Amino acid sequence: MRTKFPYRYRVLIFLFVLIAITYLDRICIGLVGVRMKKEFLLSETQWGLVTGSFALAYALFEIPSGILGDIKGQRTTLMRIVIWWSVFTALTGLTTGFISLVIVRFLFGMGEAGAFPNSSAVVSRWFPANESSLGLSSLQAGVCFGAAIAPFIVVPLEENFGWRSTFFVNGLIGLVWVAVCFYWFRNNPSEAKGISPEEKIFIEANRTVGSHRETVPWKVIFKSRTLLALVLSYFCSQWNIYFLIAWLPKFLEQGRHFSERNMMVGASFVFIPAMVMALPGGVFSDRLIKKKGLKSGRRVTGVSAIAMIGLLVLAEATTSNSTILIVCLCASEIFQVIYAFTAFGVCVDISGKHTGRIAGIMNFFGQTGALFMTVIFGKIVDLTHGNFNAPLFVIAAVSLAGSILFLLVDPTKKLTLEHPEPKIQIVVPSEPIRPVKS
Repeated sequence: MRTKFPYRYRVLIFLFVLIAITYLDRICIGLVGVRMKKEFLLSETQWGLVTGSFALAYALFEIPSGILGDIKGQRTTLMRIVIWWSVFTALTGLTTGFISLVIVRFLFGMGEAGAFPNSSAVVSRWFPANESSLGLSSLQAGVCFGAAIAPFIVVPLEENFGWRSTFFVNGLIGLVWVAVCFYWFRNNPSEAKGISPEEKIFIEANRTVGSHRETVPWKVIFKSRTLLALVLSYFCSQWNIYFLIAWLPKFLEQGRHFSERNMMVGASFVFIPAMVMALPGGVFSDRLIKKKGLKSGRRVTGVSAIAMIGLLVLAEATTSNSTILIVCLCASEIFQVIYAFTAFGVCVDISGKHTGRIAGIMNFFGQTGALFMTVIFGKIVDLTHGNFNAPLFVIAAVSLAGSILFLLVDPTKKLTLEHPEPKIQIVVPSEPIRPVKS
């Protein structure tokens, strides 16, 4: 029986909620950071190490988690990821100082690693190739939604029950998602109940996951100019998003002297326009690729998006007008979303059945960039005696470098080596076979 609402779009909503929860958890520590820093007597450099410990662990375990999803299946891997990070989100509320905070946030990052690579792999299995940008844009919409609603959940909890309560509540939300995943989600359309036969055939006939046995030798991966340019560009792109995640609340409150209430509204509003634009951006990207071709479509979108991020961050560093600042922050997040689903789209384009592995490699480099940014940002603020504008010039320069690198990305260069079923060879002798006389 044909369903009115395509089943794959239910999967899209499911992934949207997953990523929203991940960013609700990540944003939480930034929103309560001022009070945590005051209670634990932390310097800006120490706070950079706290946020950097998460980024380090996240980077180190991205590739293993992506490979695990490709081998064991995304359903099992995602449940393991969310259970782990929910536990250590809750344990953040039990920390007592700098050392315990660094350890718990490191373990939290270890658990959350692989969420994006495995979600991208789900898109490659559940969406036809001509809808890949739409599917991946739902992940970015989840990023914005989680970041946008975080202040309205976290700040009231902090004000009424203390900063520790925010981590307990967020950990519980993650466990609810795990229960839904266990009872409803499946790795492939062929395993799902309730999907129409027509939609199942449509997805499996048109998705990027091939029908042959495929391998991705490491020597092929390491020699790919496209992948090298992609991961280095993605490294550059993560400086801006982790500024928005880890430092924006403190930047607005301490660097631009927003009140706590105005900081909450500003830190939330920055992500709302990007959330609204994410899905239309994905549709536009799919249409651009159809019109201009895969190579030109991905390149134009990726290069333009990260170049605009660099220019907007430069404007943020130089303006003293609060309205212009918020407009630039909103616009930079819109282009961040566009760049992100373009980069993950390239991972889907080139990886075949190994999207988790390739997306994990890219996100490893991205989280390495996040680690550099979170530590360097705090160090620059300390060295400049509380100047929160100075690190933005570095972020702008790194972002512009990333746009140049994306010019070398060619999504038509597949990494997989296909091995079709062996064919039977019939050998015809050059001379007729004569019977042997006894």
